[in-house]
Amino acid sequence: MDLAPELERVLITPEAIEVRVGELAGQIEAEYVGEELLFVGILKGAFIFLADLTRRISIPHIVDFMAISSYGKASVSSGAVRILMDLRESVVGKHVILVEDIIDSGRTLAYLQETFAGRRPASLRSCVLLRKERTHAEVEIDYLGFTIPDVWVVGYGLDLAERFRTLPCIAEVKRSLYQA
Repeated sequence: MDLAPELERVLITPEAIEVRVGELAGQIEAEYVGEELLFVGILKGAFIFLADLTRRISIPHIVDFMAISSYGKASVSSGAVRILMDLRESVVGKHVILVEDIIDSGRTLAYLQETFAGRRPASLRSCVLLRKERTHAEVEIDYLGFTIPDVWVVGYGLDLAERFRTLPCIAEVKRSLYQA
């Protein structure tokens, strides 16, 4: 695969992603036989992962979205998390699975878990495509795709200044573009 000059290397191939998404879908289905699920995709980064995951789920489910801000336009997180767009669906009494693209500091997922717990779902789980090795936050991930090195990545929904979201792989960004 030819990569743009801004990218260092492919970390996870499209084939590996496809296999792992299928495995995650199978795990979720096995645990929720006879139940209806509410998948909550966290925009923008999780949209491709959520689409591929839910197309592999055959049990009844609904998909909704939230938009969260923790980075702004800078490449460094401010630490503050806020909801930009909330759900249209009520979560009361529903089996909710939060779908995230990547766990870096863990603050966003911790914030979401706390927020959703107060909304009284029947159950609350998280499904995350990527977790960085250095993540120190005490945040529970129920379904994890891959653990990656502590590098900036793009593709499969993840971006660098809104670019590279639609790459079919996960690729590492050259350090010179995000470190001084």
